[in-house]
Amino acid sequence: MPDTLAASDNLPLPPRPHRAVAAVLALTAAAALAVPAVIVTSVDRRPAIAGKVRLAPPRVVPRTQLPVVEPMTFVPVSREDAVAFNATIPFSTAPNPPARPFMLAGTQSAGERAVDCLAAAQLYEAGDDGTGERAVAQVIINRVRHPAFPKSICGVVFEGATRTTGCQFTFTCDGALLRHRFSDAAWDRARAIARGALTGSVFRPVGHATHYHTDWVVPYWSASLDKVTAVGTHLFFRWTGWWGTPAAFMRRIDPDEPVIAQLAAYSPAHRSGLDLALAAGAPGSGAVLPGGAKGGIFPEVANYPDTFIVTLDRTYPADELPALAARNCGDRAYCKFMVWTDARDAATNIPLTSDEIASMAFSYFRDRASGYDKPLWNCTVFARPNIAQCMRRSMIAAPSADKLPRASAGDPSGTVADPSDARGSGKKAAGAAPPSPATPPAPGVKP
Repeated sequence: MPDTLAASDNLPLPPRPHRAVAAVLALTAAAALAVPAVIVTSVDRRPAIAGKVRLAPPRVVPRTQLPVVEPMTFVPVSREDAVAFNATIPFSTAPNPPARPFMLAGTQSAGERAVDCLAAAQLYEAGDDGTGERAVAQVIINRVRHPAFPKSICGVVFEGATRTTGCQFTFTCDGALLRHRFSDAAWDRARAIARGALTGSVFRPVGHATHYHTDWVVPYWSASLDKVTAVGTHLFFRWTGWWGTPAAFMRRIDPDEPVIAQLAAYSPAHRSGLDLALAAGAPGSGAVLPGGAKGGIFPEVANYPDTFIVTLDRTYPADELPALAARNCGDRAYCKFMVWTDARDAATNIPLTSDEIASMAFSYFRDRASGYDKPLWNCTVFARPNIAQCMRRSMIAAPSADKLPRASAGDPSGTVADPSDARGSGKKAAGAAPPSPATPPAPGVKP
């Protein structure tokens, strides 16, 4: 036995592998361990994400129908899932021609208001970043030219600003203007960019985009439009079909610009416009804010000394309307104070028509003899936290059939004979049923 062992100790050893071969074997072993880990950490997340995201289906709106401007609502997914999902939406391969240069017309004061509305949108949407600001400015100008949107710069920027879920630019309705203020230097830079955009400067990469969002959110409309480009972390989209072509962006622009109360603290142009409105406002005149030399006092309706008909801008703070009504009613035992937000819809006398009742935005009715003293809001115009503050559905009639229809997410509600005449006022298509609630008794008639 000992001899056998001793003999085995003298057996020749197998040859050592070449160093190159050893290296290959070591790498193969390492790969065998690493590949499963890579597979686990790089699993395609798209199927799981797709199961979480439900978007509006792609749809090409015919030229004879006006596209619907969807509210800025988002799919409830995590930031990580949003980024991953947005990466799966391909960019359009169709041509992306630049927009035509834009030259703002109108008075100097209106032009200054437009500059400041545009500058505010640039800063609060893109931050103090020149490239991002130019992209935002171009989208707003594209919207002004498109009949699906309001036809002024300030009208586009503050569209839906009085509704917490209906604004098109979130900074106009989420309190950002109150929570944060940019430096004077940033404001000056933004105004310079805005002025350039309104006097012919074109940001070519976004083409005719009318929508955008950051890549860490997923709006419900994102899959229904053509994705045309990315600027930083923002993705830009245009309408599908004819409504996204240059021919659709030919609408005549309103040379006037509304006064925006929210910008009075930032903008001398809006602040002076507000002062003028306070000095010259009158019922049915379309003044953006209450007039009168005594802090928003309006004249009564002729032959109805206890009734007021007033037109205010939609950006007027809804919570301040009861105080405005009380200030005008004074010590009257019986008083009606009625507000519209569009001079074209406002009443001019008593009695009111059904359309005037339907479009009324706010009413205050006081009758001390019966113990009645109540403000009510049209909650399709001013969102309220309590439905009891809203006008009754039965008294908010559907708009007249002569209002321009818009294509709905499903079947269209009508046609537009001449799209170039369409008005992007933000109103619903004819026949749309507005949400709930109550109107006061007819003006001049006691309950």
